[in-house]
Amino acid sequence: MIGYVCLGTNDLPKASAFYDALFSVIGAKRVWDLERFVGWGQSESSPLLLLIKPINDAPATVGNGTMVALAARSRAEVDAVYHQAMALGATDEGPLGDRGENFYVGYFRDPEGHKLAVYFAG
Repeated sequence: MIGYVCLGTNDLPKASAFYDALFSVIGAKRVWDLERFVGWGQSESSPLLLLIKPINDAPATVGNGTMVALAARSRAEVDAVYHQAMALGATDEGPLGDRGENFYVGYFRDPEGHKLAVYFAG
């Protein structure tokens, strides 16, 4: 199972502010805050999302075909996260809605272009 996912950033303070505000909707918090990276989760031992300045000092770029999916506890939480992302400057990559049976999801890109999904299955 997934332990953590890393997304590259060229502006750690700005990207961190986006994710601080986004994750406040679902109760995730910063569990790591270091010079090169910041990590969010429910605890240090839960799955984490990390933002990192690339170790090789080359510019961070968006992965083609890469997406991070955030699990929500309800359709209402999917809506709240998606709308928070839009309010924080994300761009729509697929509106909120049902995709198949018992799968409710919205897709967006963060301000640096990383694609995320927020979904509820059930």
